[in-house]
Amino acid sequence: MAALKYSRQRECIRAFIQSCQDHPTADTVYAGIKAEFPNISLGTVYRNLSLLVELGEIAKISTGDGPDRFDCNTKPHSHFICTHCHCIQDIELADIDCIKEQAARNFDGTITAHTTTFYGICRHCAETKKFKKSS
Repeated sequence: MAALKYSRQRECIRAFIQSCQDHPTADTVYAGIKAEFPNISLGTVYRNLSLLVELGEIAKISTGDGPDRFDCNTKPHSHFICTHCHCIQDIELADIDCIKEQAARNFDGTITAHTTTFYGICRHCAETKKFKKSS
């Protein structure tokens, strides 16, 4: 690939994601950098997010039924996705490479990586009346 031209917009997008703890959507990134780049388009944000993912500088998290989210932590780690509010949280786990090893025993190929995503109700949603367990 040819040398990548420097882009202030792309650097701002990367910095914005690095400042977030909540795995922002493309729309959140767009809203967050709009003040610094009032003429930026949502399409430009999407293109730069895709490029940053392709370069391995950020990670894309597909949520299934919600919009994709972005994470500045590209090291292998697990996530929790709330099935009610769709928030995403990092989960720090001890070494779980045993999952990869177990899968490799039953797979005719080479597994090089894995992701683990847990689903449920986050603490905030669990504390709402709707999700409290009845006594």
